[in-house]
Parts: sequence; structure tokens; C-alpha cells
Amino acid sequence: MKRKFGIIGNPIKHSLSPVLHNYWFDKYGIDASYSIIETEDKDLKDIVKKIKDRELVGINVTLPYKQKIINQTDRIVNDAKLTGSVNTILLDNNKIIGENTDVFGLQAAYFKEIDNCASKNGLIIGAGGVSPSVILSMQKSGVKKISITNRTNEKCIFLKKKFNFLNILPWDKLENEIKNFDIIINATSLGLKGGEDFNLNFSNTKRDVIYIDTIYNPLETKTYNILKEQGKKVFNGLDMFIYQGQKSFYLWNKINPEIDNELIELLNTKLK
Repeated sequence: MKRKFGIIGNPIKHSLSPVLHNYWFDKYGIDASYSIIETEDKDLKDIVKKIKDRELVGINVTLPYKQKIINQTDRIVNDAKLTGSVNTILLDNNKIIGENTDVFGLQAAYFKEIDNCASKNGLIIGAGGVSPSVILSMQKSGVKKISITNRTNEKCIFLKKKFNFLNILPWDKLENEIKNFDIIINATSLGLKGGEDFNLNFSNTKRDVIYIDTIYNPLETKTYNILKEQGKKVFNGLDMFIYQGQKSFYLWNKINPEIDNELIELLNTKLK
């Protein structure tokens, strides 16, 4: 019987997760399919029940359900427990388990490329679904000082309760203070294809700043392009997306799938 997987979120049409996982299913000869599952809050319980009933083997979870899905799990483990953010659901001994592969994705994609993290001053823009994973990956990578800013300050205060080492930067001070940071990570949906973009001036950043966009669709957001044209070091969200997917695939199938050139080309083609 074909094993079924999927991704839930809203909006979700932009997701390339089906392309990624179906490529690996084909490559490893696994009789399985992965699809987009259009979801609203009221659907979460039924979707998780399908995993318990084995109609689905597992799902990925994206905005705005990374925290909301926790109430439907029996247990959250590892980085999901440390962040309070779940992006992967699986069944283990008939228990619904919530995992987080975003932290691994961030570390594998970006922080292994950054020298001397301990001397860096990091800023996270946004306090939503992926932000706890960004905070934990920065902490695990040894970034010495981590600040966060968000248009709604209460969300930053909520995160500081979990990560008490966080510094909160008021949103209205961002443009002036941005010059003090070595690593800047966009953990908002600003710049996402078809959505809003930043209304901020990024020209004040350090000459050797590293800018990481957790967005991969489009590959180059407006801010990414501005900083790239200035000669700054920029990363888009595609590598993070691939690595978090690689770990999810392993959790479900116990196969560590290869990230080969054919896969990269396929994903890039879909994003053009």
C-alpha cells in the first residue's frame, strides 16, 4: 500500500516540499507520495487522527501551525521540546510525536559556513513560528549575543520567557541599530512571493554583515537583492529548506537521502 505524507500550513501553495520528498521517494524506490494538505485550525485534530489511523505516515508543519499542532501530539521531543515549535509529526509506538528539524536545517545550511560564531552579534527579525528554531540554532552554534525584534513587542517578551538570554530590540530602533549586528536573520514572512515586503532601510548594515533569509520562494527577496548588490554576504532559505527536509525524510523512512545536483536543479527550476 502506498505510504502517504504531506505538509500543512496556510498559505501553503508556495511549498516545494512535495517536489523535494517525491524526488527522494523516486530515487530510493519507495512506494509513497507527498502532497500539500490545505488546512485550517479546525482541521488539525482530524489530520493528526489520520496519522494515528495510518491513513498518513507523517506530515510537515509550517506557518501558522508550528505551535498550534503541539496540543494534538502525545509528546514533543529533542529540539521541538527546547523550542516549543514543531515542523515534523510521526507515529512511534502508536504515539504522535512532534519533532523539530528546522534547527538542524539552519545549522547545516548556514552556521557551519560562519567562522568564529562566538565573536558575532546576531539579530533575528521576527518572533513567529520559525523564530524559536533560529534562536536555538544560533545558541547551539555559539553566537555570543542574540537579539530579537518584532513589530508586535509582546511576541518578543513571550520568547524571552523561554530563552532568557535574548535581548529585545524595539522595532522603532531597528533602522538605527542595524549597523551593530554581524548576522541578521529574517524569520518573518516579509518578502514571501505574493506578500508584503520590508519597509526598512538596510543600507546601514556592517560591510561584512551576513544576511540570512529563511524565505526560499522567491530565491531572491527585495532585501536579499539590495544587500547582494552592496556586496554583502547573503543566503536565501533554500538550503535550510533542503536540510530540514532531509532530516524529516530520515525520521520517517530511516534513510538519509542524498542532496544531489539533480535535486538542486529541479528545485531551482520550480522557483524560476
